[in-house]
Amino acid sequence: MVHPSVPGNPPTLLDGLEALCVYELTNGGQLSLINRLDRETSGIVLVAKHKKAARMLSKAMERREYRKSYRAIVWGWPEDDQFTVDGPLLRKGEVAETPIWVKQMVHPQGKESCTIFEVERRFEKETTNGNRFSLLKCLPQTGRMHQIRVHAQYAGHSIVGDKIYGPDERCYLDFIETGWTPELEKTLLMNRQALHAAGFGWGETDWECRLPDDMRAFIGD
Repeated sequence: MVHPSVPGNPPTLLDGLEALCVYELTNGGQLSLINRLDRETSGIVLVAKHKKAARMLSKAMERREYRKSYRAIVWGWPEDDQFTVDGPLLRKGEVAETPIWVKQMVHPQGKESCTIFEVERRFEKETTNGNRFSLLKCLPQTGRMHQIRVHAQYAGHSIVGDKIYGPDERCYLDFIETGWTPELEKTLLMNRQALHAAGFGWGETDWECRLPDDMRAFIGD
């Protein structure tokens, strides 16, 4: 998790940053997370260490000045090498019954949302649930909650390991109740969604983060 949400949370990214930057904080600094990742998404997080930087970077976020790219491993082989999902998003519970409060969905009453997908690799891997997978480059043009995950599912290519938008949303409920089990591993294949914030840019500066070991192992690198 990038930041605490309720009392008793396990250690978060923000907790670790506060320990790392204790000198700056003691001398008047203030940590602010400019972008935030879902709990099981790996990759780049931009952090400001004082109020002036936080204001500047947050304004840039509001103006959509950042260049963000993700990598995702998804089920199946998309028909086209590049495709766009332009589907407005809203919380599913606003229009339909769902046991998962945070779950989002594509719906005409939702907020503008757009993601460009590019196929970087198609590969096969023997599993009990199928053997065709793809590595996608994901370029979100907006920044909605769970956007890439929802749009990938909407396109028919859910992200491997996604407990909410994968093969069965009951995987999320089972995980909350029991933790990770062999049954969940058989269904989801990975213990977290295979989504990685690989690139982040602003102005003349770009940051890159290589694929983590679990995703590299899945695709055979």
